[in-house]
Order: sequence, then C-alpha cells, then structure tokens
Amino acid sequence: MANSTSANLKLTVQATGENSGTWGQFTNTNLLILEQAIGGYDAIGITAAATLTFSNGTLSNGKNQVIKLTGNITGNKNVVIPDSIEKTFIVENATIGAHTVTFKTTSGTGVTWAATDKGIKMIYSDGTNVVDTAFTEVSSDVSPQLGGDLDLNSKDITGTGNINITGNVQADSIGVGTSPPGTTGQIRATDDITAFYSSDIALKEDIKNISDPLESLKKLNGVLFNWKDSWINKQGGEDGYFVRKKDVGVIAQEVEKVLPEAVAQRKDGIKAVKYDRLTCLLIEAVKVLSDKVEKLTKENK
Repeated sequence: MANSTSANLKLTVQATGENSGTWGQFTNTNLLILEQAIGGYDAIGITAAATLTFSNGTLSNGKNQVIKLTGNITGNKNVVIPDSIEKTFIVENATIGAHTVTFKTTSGTGVTWAATDKGIKMIYSDGTNVVDTAFTEVSSDVSPQLGGDLDLNSKDITGTGNINITGNVQADSIGVGTSPPGTTGQIRATDDITAFYSSDIALKEDIKNISDPLESLKKLNGVLFNWKDSWINKQGGEDGYFVRKKDVGVIAQEVEKVLPEAVAQRKDGIKAVKYDRLTCLLIEAVKVLSDKVEKLTKENK
C-alpha cells in the first residue's frame, strides 16, 4: 500500500512497508510541517493576486499559522487558498495602497480588509469559505487594555452595563434616552439633566452687585418666534419635542449689550445665550422693585 497525504496540512501518512531506510526523514518533515502550522510565520508579497501553496509532504507558505501580507498594491487583491483546506490563520494586512484585500478559498467566499484597514484578523477556512472569527465578547475575568486608539470602524458599542471612565470623553453629539442629534456640540436628553454649578465664595474675587439691573432688564425682550427652515433642517428636522418651529426666548445680541457675560459666540459665528446667567439679573431687578414698593408703601401710610 502506497503512502497517502492528510487532507489539510498535507502530511505524509506512511503505509506499512513504505519508506524503508527513509522513515525518519519523512517523520522529521511531518514534524516541521506541524511546527509551521502551529507557530510558523511568513511574509508574503501580493503585488499581484497570490495563491498560497499546500504542497504534499513539504513545507509550504499556506501552512503557516501567521501570515503577513506585504507589497505596494495598485488595485484590489485576492489571496487564495485551495478548496477543502480546513485551517486557522492569523493574517496581518501590511500592504501599502488604499485597496481592499480578500483572503478566500478558490471557489468560496472570504474575508475582506477595507481599503484603509491595515489591521490583523484571526480567520479560518471551513473547507468551503474563509470566515472571520469576529470575536465580539471578552470573558468577564479578563481586563483588556488598549495599546492604542479604539477604532469602532463605524460600528456601535452596545450593552446593558455601565461605562466607567476616569479620563476625558469627547463626542460630536450625545443623546441620552434618544438618538444623538447629529449636530456637533449638542446634547439631547429625554429626562432631566441634573448638575450643580461651582459657586462657592472661596472661588471668587472682585465681587460686586450688577448695576442698574432694572434698566438692563428693560432693554431685553421676551419674544415668540419661528426658527428659520435652514436651522430646522440642520437639527434633523422638526420633531415636536427637541426641535419645534415656533419657540420662545430672548435675542442674544440684546443680551450681549447689557450682560455680555451671559453670551458666547460659537465657532460657526452664531451667538448663544447662557440662560441660567440671566437669573442673576432677575434677582437684582426684583430687589430694586422691592425697594420701590416698600418706599411707596411707606409714603402712602
């Protein structure tokens, strides 16, 4: 009976009576192939489409566990392994050039690196197609640490637990209990936003009351108005909750003339009012009115 070959790693399976005097050589080669499959590494240039080899009974580049794809590619490339091979690979796309790379079987489907994805994937061939392991869960007793930025690759982080961060968080927009508004710098919440402002006297100096608060208040107008369609559209359209065509408020330019500390100008040149700061003006105006009422009350006795 003649020797045969294993299906995946193409080891020489020796038959009784075969390889007289060379049995040790065949065994050593098989061990080297196993070593290649378990811990072998190879850098393979793919400036043109590449087919990895699985030669019978010899070391072959497709039998390596870790494969680094290299080369300056000028178009989308396929890296092909033979049909029927069942094997796991760790593959790094280290090519240069903004083009896709697909690792696949001859007749089946494969795993594709996007044009700008120069990452590492753990993939496997089931004998028909090449599949991305796409590990999505980390065991609860593992505390992974990032060695660089976490790129979500246009995907979401979802779950029912908490995210606890002691550093800084930066986001274009945030939605709490609702979808994010999509407008840079905006926060929307469907329930209360609770916070305290630092106001301890220990933090302040050069303290003085607002002068002529009543006269300043007279220069402000509480107005009903309609937002322009251009602004409504920028917010994602009217929703009757966060964004309404008819609204109420003050005019930032009027506030700026009497209480500039309550007005800020955004990067796009639009002026915004810190409405909570207007409370200070109202407090002082009420005090002036109260004094007037007390004076008139005394005069009329």
